[in-house]
Amino acid sequence: MIWIAFGIVAWMVGWRLNVYLSSLPRTRMTRLVVPTIFGVTLIVIWESLVRGFAISPVLLPPPSMIAVRFVTSTGILWEDFVQTVIKGALSGYVIGCGAAFLTAIAVDRFPFLQRGLLPVGNFVAALPIIGMAPILVMWFGFDWQSKAAVVVVMVFFPMLVNTVQGLQATDSMQRDLMRTYAAGYWKTLLKLRLPAAMPFIFNGLKIATTLALIGAIVAEFFGSPIKGMGFRISTEVGRLALDMVWAEIVVAAIAGSAFYGLVALLEKAVTFWHPSQRG
Repeated sequence: MIWIAFGIVAWMVGWRLNVYLSSLPRTRMTRLVVPTIFGVTLIVIWESLVRGFAISPVLLPPPSMIAVRFVTSTGILWEDFVQTVIKGALSGYVIGCGAAFLTAIAVDRFPFLQRGLLPVGNFVAALPIIGMAPILVMWFGFDWQSKAAVVVVMVFFPMLVNTVQGLQATDSMQRDLMRTYAAGYWKTLLKLRLPAAMPFIFNGLKIATTLALIGAIVAEFFGSPIKGMGFRISTEVGRLALDMVWAEIVVAAIAGSAFYGLVALLEKAVTFWHPSQRG
């Protein structure tokens, strides 16, 4: 009962602190402190409930056990991070988004591709990753190359659709003005249409950050060398070592949040002129 009472007190204190901080003028500090207090409160409540109700670690390990496993397994976690995130997710992200951007330029330049390619793209994007991953693993082998191929398939068409949509964002008056300056297609693309498409392009890039990590981890469930986050999760679940599984989940969450944050910072630097950034 002591742990239950401690969790209730932590919830009440965190609630009151966030209510008070939310009533203050919005500053950079309050924007950071409010979600931090909320997250810490959830962790304390999690710890209190698990220990108060004596929940088995096989079902739900407490955060303290996960933290201990995280600290004692940094070597394994780093090796899995490099295999899954750096080699699989990041390489597939760069290849997929780069290929989608170039394809979007071709689609915009030759309209018949838009009528023929985009419907096929929508069909492929609707295919379940659970069905595609085993096939790509058989095609490209069990190392990181097959995981990168899965990531390419997952990120290509969201990036393609967003880029094509962004290239059509300019209105006819803006394009007519460029024609009065005797600007051809490529100059209009570089000076007008690509800058106007940047918010759409970054929207596709941000969507692809989460898809890349998910695709790389899921692909490792269907074949992997003896390292990688997906391999470790599936193996440790079979051994009922849920603390290690949660440690891998924490690494994935941190990596995904950092990846998304970096793209968002880059977007803010590139599209500083856009109303969404000025606000």
